[in-house]
Amino acid sequence: MQTILGANGQIAVELARELQRNYDTGGLRLVSRTPRKVHDTDHLVAANLLDAKQTAEAVQGSSVVYFTAGLPPDTALWEAQFPTMLRNALDACRAAGAKFAYFDNTYMYPQDDRLLTESTPFAPVGRKGRVRAAMARMVLDEMARGDIPVLIGRAPEFYGPGKTQSFTNALVIDRLKAGQKPRVPVRDDTRRTLIWTPDASRALAALGNAPDAFGQTWHLPCSDDRPTYREFVAMAAQALGRGAGYTVVSRWTLAAAGIFSRPVREIQELLPRYRQDNLFDSSKFKQRFPDFAVTTYREGLAQV
Repeated sequence: MQTILGANGQIAVELARELQRNYDTGGLRLVSRTPRKVHDTDHLVAANLLDAKQTAEAVQGSSVVYFTAGLPPDTALWEAQFPTMLRNALDACRAAGAKFAYFDNTYMYPQDDRLLTESTPFAPVGRKGRVRAAMARMVLDEMARGDIPVLIGRAPEFYGPGKTQSFTNALVIDRLKAGQKPRVPVRDDTRRTLIWTPDASRALAALGNAPDAFGQTWHLPCSDDRPTYREFVAMAAQALGRGAGYTVVSRWTLAAAGIFSRPVREIQELLPRYRQDNLFDSSKFKQRFPDFAVTTYREGLAQV
């Protein structure tokens, strides 16, 4: 039995599809407060990951557990809930003797133009970044303890189908689909590394089913093209049959909007990464899984 904790998000749904399609899992268990089936054969477990007992019961009997839980972009909520959810999941996996695959993001990394690798030191900017750094260290401590096999699969910003949540989807893809002019945060001439969400899920499934992948951190595979937003908007507009015009929203405009808008305030700490190139290296994964086909930006946007 393989289990997905936080089973309703886009990454989790694509992960469930990939596990069902290509791996002998011995059954698939989907866990969230209100889980929904992806396949008729999925086993659903309603559990609150803030409750240690419910989490332990949800994990019992699992061979591999994937932590893909998410929370709304609310700093106070992250600080209050995320570490507890992760600690309960790790404790439950240790008690069950289950392998643990942690789906991570890049909030803990420096927000500059260096090439980000698995060995890049943490230098979080802002409170959400510090939460994610503390959570990553928690998983690394569990990895070092060695009681259960543990791995980290880390992804940069998403773009993708369905309910994919990211700046790029919200400001570019969703607006183009609605017939509106895209908005580009801060600059349109810096290079971006984005990951197609189905690729992230396929890669996490590959790692979770490769015994030699545990005990390590892995950057999930992305295209090495790294387009600017100017180039990305042009590709998206062409794929969707829209005009390629867009508006660059300055950080000063975003800062001013944050005075009146809580959602805009919540993204302020991420803005430095849009002022320079964002270079995320996934060569380690590609060397270990040379047959993994990374979706190009044009292929992904065509599917949107």
